Amino acid sequence: MPKKENRNRNMPTVTRQEALDFHAQGRPGKLEITPTKPMATQRDLSLAYSPGVAEPVKAIAEDPSTAYDYTTRGNMVAVISNGTAILGLGNLGALASKPVMEGKSVLFKRFADVDSIDLEIDTENVDEFVNCVRFLGPSFGGINLEDIKAPDCFVIESRLREIMDIPVFHDDQHGTAIIAAAGLINALDLTGRDYKTTKLVCNGAGAAAIACIELIKAIGFNPENIILCDTKGVVFQGRTEGMNQWKSAHAVNSDKRTLAEAMDGADVVLGLSAKGTLSEDMIRSMAPNPIIFAMANPDPEITPEEVARIRDDAIMATGRSDYPNQVNNVLGFPYIFRGALDVRASTINDEMKIAAVMALANLAKEDVPDDVAAAYQGNRPRFGPNYIIPVPFDPRLISSIPVAVAKAAMDSGVARKPIADLEAYARELRGRRDPIASTLQRIYDRVRRHPKRVVFAEAEEEQVMRAAISYVNQQLGTAILLGRDDVIAATAEKAGIDLNRPGIEFINARTSKRREAYVDYLYARLQRKGFLQRDVQRLINTDRNHFAACMVALGDADAMVTGTTRNYSTALSDIRRCIDAKPGHRVIGVSLALCRGRNVLVADTAVHDMPSSEELADIAEEAASLARKLGYEPRVAMLAYSTFGHPEGERSERVREAVKILDKRRVDFEYDGEMSAEVALNPRIMEQYPFCRLSGTANVLVMPAFHSASISTKMLQELGGCTVIGPLLVGFDKPVQIASMGAKDSDIVNMAAIAAYNAGT
Repeated sequence: MPKKENRNRNMPTVTRQEALDFHAQGRPGKLEITPTKPMATQRDLSLAYSPGVAEPVKAIAEDPSTAYDYTTRGNMVAVISNGTAILGLGNLGALASKPVMEGKSVLFKRFADVDSIDLEIDTENVDEFVNCVRFLGPSFGGINLEDIKAPDCFVIESRLREIMDIPVFHDDQHGTAIIAAAGLINALDLTGRDYKTTKLVCNGAGAAAIACIELIKAIGFNPENIILCDTKGVVFQGRTEGMNQWKSAHAVNSDKRTLAEAMDGADVVLGLSAKGTLSEDMIRSMAPNPIIFAMANPDPEITPEEVARIRDDAIMATGRSDYPNQVNNVLGFPYIFRGALDVRASTINDEMKIAAVMALANLAKEDVPDDVAAAYQGNRPRFGPNYIIPVPFDPRLISSIPVAVAKAAMDSGVARKPIADLEAYARELRGRRDPIASTLQRIYDRVRRHPKRVVFAEAEEEQVMRAAISYVNQQLGTAILLGRDDVIAATAEKAGIDLNRPGIEFINARTSKRREAYVDYLYARLQRKGFLQRDVQRLINTDRNHFAACMVALGDADAMVTGTTRNYSTALSDIRRCIDAKPGHRVIGVSLALCRGRNVLVADTAVHDMPSSEELADIAEEAASLARKLGYEPRVAMLAYSTFGHPEGERSERVREAVKILDKRRVDFEYDGEMSAEVALNPRIMEQYPFCRLSGTANVLVMPAFHSASISTKMLQELGGCTVIGPLLVGFDKPVQIASMGAKDSDIVNMAAIAAYNAGT
């Protein structure tokens, strides 16, 4: 095998205070309930509750299956725990498990659009736990058990599966098993091994380990070639110490008694135990081209760096995001439940688990699409030793795994609502994806691989300091804090912020040795625009935006972020004195808006007040280019108050002329106009115009004027609960982003990451 690349990267750190602040800010916790029907009028309330609600009540009483039609049951999963095995923290109780269970519910929604609610049951008695859950069955379409200690988890899941007619799934067992099995299949393929002859050792005998062994046996591994080890050594036939019925089911007839003996000559080791339990000597004793899955969290049984010192032929996977081949349960459970819910499966059986395994394994072998490759600047991941498992933000997961699971449920007879057209189902699933979060994650991932030096121009502000710390902690690069040393120190001390850490640098404009270079550069630009040299000196000495922009212009920083203490137009004016537009480009602002799962880019939201037809055409091109850069195929709607000539008006004529200009330029993206917003965004209304050149609803909206762009995005944000990122500045020759006044530290970090992302292109 070719020598495998090993990267020594530290996991992005999260401080205790950052984590606490994240959970406490705004509305505490991570979930809220949002109505899906209008509640604006008395009639709405009459339909939603009394007297209208009586009709679905009677319908469900007559036919219980209609609960899936008239309630949320068909898209609702309960995430349930008693807190007896929380992450790697142990038995901390039901209440302490709530942040984790809320987080699991958020992942269900984020990745597969499955609604979820967390339930914490305050008992360690198995009978009490089972009785509590079983009687909640009518409320949910599925049950996801989580963080329950072994062996109780085996008993609880088994009993609930027997008495409930909805899927019951203990993710700590089966989720890990499914992802690990998918990676293992691909690793066997790469090393030319066969299921029947592969010798495998599993170190650890808890819930996940037992589930892994059961699943790989179901896939076709020879039970005689699988050795299970726990803290007391090999689980062999006849052993009595530390045994239970689940271990006994996998006891082997072997004379090996220790983990080291079991590892000698093994092809595969699955680590589901604790840090440091696999030694270098054990790894040396393995067969050629060993497969090592060290999945203990947060620290693996042995690190890739340790393995690389002694072997160059190993394929490795861990549970950590900072190494290749992360065994991450989020690749499985949201999509498995998605498929199970959509066919109203009565259970999640082995056939469905194996279908998920195969779908994951096959997905890793496919060519990686642009919107995944965008996170790997110039380094598209390809199937091989460092890429045997898809990455969590691969948008293809939602249209591949649920389809495979749904088909397996139908083929195995547990589906109560078969899907006739699986291709149409896959298309529907693709529409459920949340592109804004995956876009941000791709941006962060790529910057993390190619860190950048970003100057934070308003470093005397507390939220900017916190943003800089977060930028560094997330390994995005170096944060350069621009400001007066004494003010920064005093503000940091008062806020309890520790800025003395690697990755943070300080620049004081008044004492910088680069002042004169910046003055010379800026004076050459402004001397014929009414500025004297002393005027420029004053700007460099006292104005943070001019100083920071000159740093970027002269290459002393890769990018800059500003805006939290000044209005947008002032900050933009400052920067334009120092940095030009890219040749052949126009500087514009583009806002990225997500409203109930749909996302659109809106332009221009920052620069052009009343753009001409030529400017509108330029804005369309810049916005379409940004859309492609973020991973979307642009469909541009040139908006107006009229649609294709009705009603007439001077401003609409300007938009129509812009479309003609784009026609002449022969641009390579879809566009049309003029059209009103509802035509651009509503497929049924768009169908009334069969000549419309857009193949689907628009994802780029070019506004006829700045005021309409600004008003519409802010209304969406305030009234529609829409998430808006930006305006993102596009078209500058150097990467610059301007946050909004009073922006939160998380918003500033996003803008800094986007600026750094642009520095790499």
